[in-house]
Amino acid sequence: KNGSLLGILNKTETSMGARMLRLFLSEPLIDKGAIEARLDGVDEFVRNPVALKQIKNSLKNVRDMERLTGRIASGGLLPRQAKAILESLNALPEISALIKDFSSSIICSCKSSFTGFDEVTSLLSSAISDDPPPSFKDGNYIKAGFNAELDEFRLAKADGTKWVAKLEATEKELTGIKNLKIGFNNNFGFYIEVLNSQKDLVPYRYVRKQTTMSAERYITDELKQIEEKVLNADENAAKLEFKIFSEIRAKLLEYVHKFQQLARSLAIIDVLSTFATLSIANSYVRPDINENGSYEIIDGRHPVVERFTKEGLFNPNDTILNNENNIMLITGPNMAGKSTYMRQVAIITLMAHIGCFVPAKSANISITDRIFTRIGASDDLAFGQSTFMVEMTESAVILKEATEKSLVILDEVGRGTSTFDGLSIAYAIIDYLSKNVNAKTLFATHYHELISLEGTHKGVVNYHVCVKEFAGEVIFLHKIIKGGTDKSFGIEVASLAGLPKEVISSAKHYLTEVENREFNAENLSSVQSNDNLLSLNKSAVLNALERVDVNQLSPMKALELVTSLQNKLKGDNNEN
Repeated sequence: KNGSLLGILNKTETSMGARMLRLFLSEPLIDKGAIEARLDGVDEFVRNPVALKQIKNSLKNVRDMERLTGRIASGGLLPRQAKAILESLNALPEISALIKDFSSSIICSCKSSFTGFDEVTSLLSSAISDDPPPSFKDGNYIKAGFNAELDEFRLAKADGTKWVAKLEATEKELTGIKNLKIGFNNNFGFYIEVLNSQKDLVPYRYVRKQTTMSAERYITDELKQIEEKVLNADENAAKLEFKIFSEIRAKLLEYVHKFQQLARSLAIIDVLSTFATLSIANSYVRPDINENGSYEIIDGRHPVVERFTKEGLFNPNDTILNNENNIMLITGPNMAGKSTYMRQVAIITLMAHIGCFVPAKSANISITDRIFTRIGASDDLAFGQSTFMVEMTESAVILKEATEKSLVILDEVGRGTSTFDGLSIAYAIIDYLSKNVNAKTLFATHYHELISLEGTHKGVVNYHVCVKEFAGEVIFLHKIIKGGTDKSFGIEVASLAGLPKEVISSAKHYLTEVENREFNAENLSSVQSNDNLLSLNKSAVLNALERVDVNQLSPMKALELVTSLQNKLKGDNNEN
């Protein structure tokens, strides 16, 4: 969880809330009304910060009612778990009072689940001891005073010796036998012993049990009762206590449905109040939700990355996507923030669809059916898939399944193969998205040749990440602005990563040689301008071809050159 969106959002107070948050993230909503209902609930908490803080404190006393209800339904509820149910029910009046004046539909539906538990609360309060043991074998989980018979068994266990002494004194007084005594052995249990010299004083209610050389031993009905209570006190107490608890479980079983509704309501309250707490602490705003396919995020931020950067150092960025400009082609150097920016847009979109406020100055998010991402480099060698194969497989899924309501994030597609192959694949993917899918797309690339697609392909708009060069060093501004760029600053980033100076110097030297081998500006203009090419005659076309260094010509420029020359030749043929 650490370093993830879940890790940032999971400030819930209950286990139920944590599971509900995971559910929200794994099953975002696509119904505008349902999303707005959650946002209304968060908004009410944000507007009532005092109540919000008190509710968060009250939720700390709520146990995992969801799993406790499962224990009731399965018949496996233990005494300590019954006490946990009582603690949760005792927290309801305070929570209900705090949200009494809330009017949003989602909070009101939760409030209705908090009533109707007076009977079961009273039962548990009077029956379950204050500190019950974790299992039945330890006993003493039913509170003293709840059942008179159980109290008597417990008293017999604790005060059996006092009962016997009291009975002995009483019998001496009633019979006049001064040396009468009550004894005990394992074979015969309790008995009243009278010396032979005084056995004539024994009353008829005494029943002879054993004869010894010097005395007679007797039993009475009252002594039998004491014997049964004292000797079987533990067993009888355990049986009766379990019977009582079984009756309590049967009563709780009648409330299973209400407990389930209560658990869900408490979880929703926990999640929405958590969203509100985070919104206040991190300056999140309520997003507007539309269904017209437009995204307008002003000063958007990455909620995870900004948490791990020093305060004030995260640079926010805007995002404008709509049905006319739906493909952002993002160029710029490594480490400038292209990937962070694209993930930021995806995360803000996801947060809006779970009913959470978002890290931005303002946000208007369209209902999105799915978020597709092709990010990072990974392989699946166990199943025979290389890094590039994984990349292409994921890209294929996106092109087949994305719709005009989807958000597509493509990061450096085509980098796993040769430059010309990769550029061609990247070009073809953008071309397909533009002509066939029309999804809202953020496409980051180092193939600078692709910036020529703006103006020739519907919806493609160039953006780049600003950098500054100062004293031979690169300063990353982490700001997305319109327009393309043709520099990647790869060697500078390699230097920042700590590559040996000899490697950096060699790389710069080789880069200079490669750049010098490019055809000069005069030749470049002659092959770039369609107008110039169209004015050439056949011999001029051949001369143009002779001047071009094919080995150094970029694929995109080569394509443009061949197309223009073909058009020229076709035009000449038509004239002839």
